[in-house]
Amino acid sequence: MAKVDAAAIAAGTSGVALMENAGGAVADVCARDWRDVRRVLILAGPGNNGGDGFVAARRLAEAGHDVVVALAGDLASLKGDAAEMAERWMGRTVDLVEAPFGWAELVVDALFGAGLSRPLDGRSAAAVRAANDSGRPILAVDVPSGLDGATGRPLGDACVRADATVTFVRLKPGHVLLPGRALCGRVHLADIGAPDSAIAAARPAAMLNRPALWRSSFPEPSIEGHKYSRGHVAVWSGPPLAGGASRLAAASALRAGAGAVTLVGPRPALEHHAAHVTAVMLRELDPRAGWSDFLADRRVNAWVFGPGAGDTEASREALDQGFSSGGCAVLDADVFSIFEDRPEELGAAIEDGGVEAVLTPHEGEFARLMGGRVEKDASKIDRAKAAAALLGATVVLKGPDTVVASPDGRAAVADNAPAYLATAGAGDVLAGIAAGLLAQGMPCFEAAAAAVWLHGEAAKSFGRGLTADDLPYAIPAALRALENGDRS
Repeated sequence: MAKVDAAAIAAGTSGVALMENAGGAVADVCARDWRDVRRVLILAGPGNNGGDGFVAARRLAEAGHDVVVALAGDLASLKGDAAEMAERWMGRTVDLVEAPFGWAELVVDALFGAGLSRPLDGRSAAAVRAANDSGRPILAVDVPSGLDGATGRPLGDACVRADATVTFVRLKPGHVLLPGRALCGRVHLADIGAPDSAIAAARPAAMLNRPALWRSSFPEPSIEGHKYSRGHVAVWSGPPLAGGASRLAAASALRAGAGAVTLVGPRPALEHHAAHVTAVMLRELDPRAGWSDFLADRRVNAWVFGPGAGDTEASREALDQGFSSGGCAVLDADVFSIFEDRPEELGAAIEDGGVEAVLTPHEGEFARLMGGRVEKDASKIDRAKAAAALLGATVVLKGPDTVVASPDGRAAVADNAPAYLATAGAGDVLAGIAAGLLAQGMPCFEAAAAAVWLHGEAAKSFGRGLTADDLPYAIPAALRALENGDRS
């Protein structure tokens, strides 16, 4: 935000105008979301966030609200635009330690913004705890005080739990990464009059994963097509008693639009599969002889390896054959055990085979694969980006705030996953959706981002009680939502 402010001022927009617009946006949200509230307590910090708070106080008072500003520090210590806004405030100002939480009906947290880099302490920490304990609704300015805007993690023990947050120009990572998303409450994005040139000067760390990000490359079936022209996915099957994972991936690839899907593996596993699948084809192969031959078939457009594969000599040999065959691949689950603490070797195998790869680890698998090569205190976005660059592949770092990262530096954060998507086997479904889209010609980053979105929408369409077995059947509802332009 500081970069945008500086660029906007350089382009001719005054800092005072930006602050007036920001504080006005805060006052507007107060009046709109809490229409019956009359007594407002504003906690103002010593910087620009506090300046926004003084503007909001003035605007609310002008609209008939009873407002008290509780200032961290003294008026004489304020500088620049914040000092000017404090001078324009003609109402009551008290010291932060005297903040009348019991009197207030609404608390506005304008203490510290996204630039905070240290834990709150002393009076500020005490005020934050008192605000949280007051039972009053809290509206945060920019980000809740005490939250790291870059990582979405609290910087210490004291962090505001807001009911809503007003931020400016664009969302910060802390608004969409957990636990920050939960601590922010409803997020309102306000335009403060910064010119487009100033906004463009500050590249966002990531985009929200919305269809607009990848819709133009989403596959549309041709009326003249046939099953193989719509994409053929091969899914490697592990041993018989671990076959459910590969079946989930196979069924999901079909539901995502692939025209044909084949489960490939040894006969004992296929005998189990035959009792469960109908539309999915089965192909018996000796993993030491025929997997690479099968993948060499030009009709195979993408392959999946990892779900239920196991970390065995046979699966390692089959994975090596997959790499030597090239093509598009989704790598999940046991792949990260096979390459435990050896991401460089995995990246080399991907590069040497010319594989266009999407990797879909959850946090535990990510740690197993990467070891200590990625800074653990970095944001989830930065960790996924670093892994994608090292591996030369698109990385889907799964979770309730899944991050999709490309080796070219692009990243997207998902915010549409319902809590009940956390169920065994859901990751296998995601791998299958991604493979189905790859097989239809989507590029890796776009296919991965689209798969994550469809995964979340499918879960939401089904509702509570969801299991991984239900998810493939819910994919058509997500596709209909996409087709109808919902949740763009």
